[in-house]
Amino acid sequence: MTYCVGLLLRQGIVLLSDTRTNAGLDNIATYRKMFVFQVPDERVIAILTAGSLSVTQTTLARLEEATETETETIPSILAAPTMLQVAEIVGRTLNAVTREVSERLASMKQSARASMIVAGQRKGGAMRMFLVYPEGNFIEATEDTPYLQIGEHKYGKPILDRVITPDTPLADAEKAVLLSMDSTLRSNLSVGMPLDLAVIEKDACAISRQRRIEAGDPGFAAMSDAWSQALREGFRRITL
Repeated sequence: MTYCVGLLLRQGIVLLSDTRTNAGLDNIATYRKMFVFQVPDERVIAILTAGSLSVTQTTLARLEEATETETETIPSILAAPTMLQVAEIVGRTLNAVTREVSERLASMKQSARASMIVAGQRKGGAMRMFLVYPEGNFIEATEDTPYLQIGEHKYGKPILDRVITPDTPLADAEKAVLLSMDSTLRSNLSVGMPLDLAVIEKDACAISRQRRIEAGDPGFAAMSDAWSQALREGFRRITL
């Protein structure tokens, strides 16, 4: 499994994903789950993936191929006039791949499913973020729910519920997604380092900041320790 999270804020978009893929305790590998498509100063699109690796890799391969050779079946997401149409293209492609892979696995009574977060902005348009399901349908982040998660999301959800609003500054948002990931890493072995973090500032139409956080990163470790200490101290202060 994996854990990916995206925040849609007034100042921009913050995205974080892990990179662990496992097919059993003795078959653990690292695969990128964050993919960026951009035309500088014109549009930027980020896609986060969770679920069957064969489905996500095939879907991304087809989307990438369409950016070079657009077809009637799969239009280029870099030519779509709106982010809504980008989400629709991703949804149709993901659904088609899901059905193809599931048909091949049907004889073995297996299925393959994946979901994606699609976020970005085109020049002159609003920042938007969607959660795309295997069936191709999707939901959109709103002011009431300014974040979306896929994969092992339950452990990292509480801190987002408590601290994230549309007005959260980008620096605080980066801290929140990293702490959300830290909680998930501590509670679920199917999520693992390294991590990919990206920030898209409003109207930048490009990735503003991007970094990979490796295992043993001193900044992430210090933040994790500080959060653990703060939780313990807060717990001790509460009386019944």
